[in-house]
Amino acid sequence: MWRYPYKTKPYEHQRNALNQSAEKVQWAYFMEMGTGKTKVTIDNMAYLSFKGKINSALIIAPKSVYTVWETEIETHMPNAIKYKIYKWNLDKPKDYKDLNNYEHLRIFLINVEALSTKRGFDGCVDYLTKNKSNFVVLDESTTIKNRSAKRTKNILGLRKLSNIRRILTGSPITKSPLDLFTQCQFLSPELLGFSSYLAFRNRYAEMTDIPVGSGRFISVPKYYKRLEELEVRLQQFSTRIRKDQCLDLKPKIRQKRYIELEGESKKIYDRLRTSALAIVEDSTISFSNKLTEIVKLHQVCNGFTKDDEGRMLRLHDSKLKALQEVIEETDGKIIIWANYLWNIHEINHFLKTRYGEEAVVSIFGEVSVKDRKNAVEKIQKDPKTRFLVGNPTTGGFGLTLTACNTVIYYSNSYNLEVRMQSEDRAHRMGQTGSVVYIDILARNTLDEAIMKSLINKGQIAAKTLGEEDLRSWLL
Repeated sequence: MWRYPYKTKPYEHQRNALNQSAEKVQWAYFMEMGTGKTKVTIDNMAYLSFKGKINSALIIAPKSVYTVWETEIETHMPNAIKYKIYKWNLDKPKDYKDLNNYEHLRIFLINVEALSTKRGFDGCVDYLTKNKSNFVVLDESTTIKNRSAKRTKNILGLRKLSNIRRILTGSPITKSPLDLFTQCQFLSPELLGFSSYLAFRNRYAEMTDIPVGSGRFISVPKYYKRLEELEVRLQQFSTRIRKDQCLDLKPKIRQKRYIELEGESKKIYDRLRTSALAIVEDSTISFSNKLTEIVKLHQVCNGFTKDDEGRMLRLHDSKLKALQEVIEETDGKIIIWANYLWNIHEINHFLKTRYGEEAVVSIFGEVSVKDRKNAVEKIQKDPKTRFLVGNPTTGGFGLTLTACNTVIYYSNSYNLEVRMQSEDRAHRMGQTGSVVYIDILARNTLDEAIMKSLINKGQIAAKTLGEEDLRSWLL
């Protein structure tokens, strides 16, 4: 390959990834979180610009990530490349007009959530139509794994207008190998050898029907098959890199802290559990209503419930006390992930009362994009800021939080991707110490069932991607 003028020195695995993909029309960077897939993509963009093969780029990324691309581009784009960036919903319409009139590399950043709307989709169509020599990047490509979602259909609809395509994710399989279909379809319908999802599903999964109520059934995978064949197909159009293959990072350290549900909390949990079992086994009740019962159980594990009138009631502070114990035993900066808004507000109040307002920053749904960026700056650089409290679905993607050496999971969800992504905000390039992961679990409850589910999903993903086991994952 022509000698590319790197602005920031690459690791060997990044150089190899660029050499492997630089000239490809479609390619997948299945590079584990923290291995620098964003840098590789920016270098690929610059390489194609140097070669005169593109004059524009469209980068689609989650809301919590897409503005981070601006900083990454400033960091890694070679000085010889002149470029202009437009950020969807943050920059003015005049800036968009100026972008399209710019004579050098034009870069359009948009959050994937905007592709659920007609306005966002039409904006991308307009840009790609005006800029045909384009380079389209779908960051965190598992955001389109749901075939029926509006944004999935819209993003797939952009494929015909795109010139060169890249998808990026560290964990392309978050629930099952079937997650791969729409991600790879965005690159090209031919890559997996199936234009039909049903044909793809029948090749790699044995299905079974389960009742969802009102005499209806849905098909779910009973087990997966021919995963070695699928692995070979993926290798033909993707770069797969794990951190343990390329980075001198210390192994993750995992711990569990248990609480016991006692008294009224235990009574409420047992009552809800009995009710949930009856509802789950009732084929006439809808799937969404069954999920609601599961959520109620999980909320009790995390210290609260709702009464019959929808009011929030505090049940116990056992997890908060366990959190306090962990903090008192821990030095350095700490990330605390929690799934429920109730818990996030509760944790914030506790930390600010005990350690002061300046010690705490937050990233969750109520925090603006600008304030999220400021929160990252403070936790990374301000010695007075010790805690970042967040929802892992909102803050667990695309951020660098290497100033933190302890990550506490106040609660978990069944989503493997969210867990893996949020873990690796701290365990990535730039981290010089060991990172300790601590799960606070209510013993003999749904908390432990969720952990078991995450392990099972991870084992299936590892097998499909040709990885023998999960090594330290959640063990």
